[in-house]
Amino acid sequence: MTRKYFAGVALAFTLTGCAVSQQQEVAMGQSYAQQVNAQLPIVNDAELVRYINVLGDSIAGLTKRADLDWHFYIVDSPEVNAFAIPGGFIYVNRGVIERSDRLDQLAGVIGHEVGHVVKRHSIKQMEKQQNANIGVTLACVLTSVCNSQAAQTAIQVGGAAVFAKFSRQDETEADQEGIKNVVRAGIDPNGLPEMFRKLLDERNAKGSSGGSVDAWFATHPLEEDRIAATSAIIARDYPPELIRTLTKDTQAFQNFKRRVMSLPPSPAQRTGG
Repeated sequence: MTRKYFAGVALAFTLTGCAVSQQQEVAMGQSYAQQVNAQLPIVNDAELVRYINVLGDSIAGLTKRADLDWHFYIVDSPEVNAFAIPGGFIYVNRGVIERSDRLDQLAGVIGHEVGHVVKRHSIKQMEKQQNANIGVTLACVLTSVCNSQAAQTAIQVGGAAVFAKFSRQDETEADQEGIKNVVRAGIDPNGLPEMFRKLLDERNAKGSSGGSVDAWFATHPLEEDRIAATSAIIARDYPPELIRTLTKDTQAFQNFKRRVMSLPPSPAQRTGG
């Protein structure tokens, strides 16, 4: 029944060709989140859950979509990735947290993903579709409707899903929103281009295969020009005297990161088939 319902919801939105209301978006997001949470290894440590939600709420709660019931999750995966589900559900892989040297770097990633939800990028993609393909693919990627190894791997890396593969324009808009989001929260926006630089340097150092950062590049187009663009926006819109007043790091974040790194090794990825 779950499979039929899930596919049916996606099918209904794509076949009607009508605009998706916020109520429908939230209902859809709740359904997707339920499936994702059943498939992915979600960290349930109460202290870590509290921290990521307090941080996430401090960013999302100041956007124009503060009325959403936002939820933030840590995926117990060493893969470096993060993704957003319509309706206010944000997932950050453990690998992102462990790569973040400071609070502002993690906040930049969260602010970016919040930006996708604020701009309703996933919903706009669905509204443009004139057939059921996107709905069927979403059901395939996010549930066990499809038992292929590719579909299961997409879930296991935490976010290599159809709705995470945004256009370059969407990524640019999410970057712009992400910068605004963290500044409103009193956090230094330079953490976003700095995080981009860290990931790009790691990929380049490892050649064609970036190992645990491959998932990020599969779902987030990232090259030098994107780093330059975000840095330019910050330099243009936020004077140095303002930037100096914003938070770059806190002891609470460092404690949070240490607790994440002290968790048992992430569960082995299933190979499925």
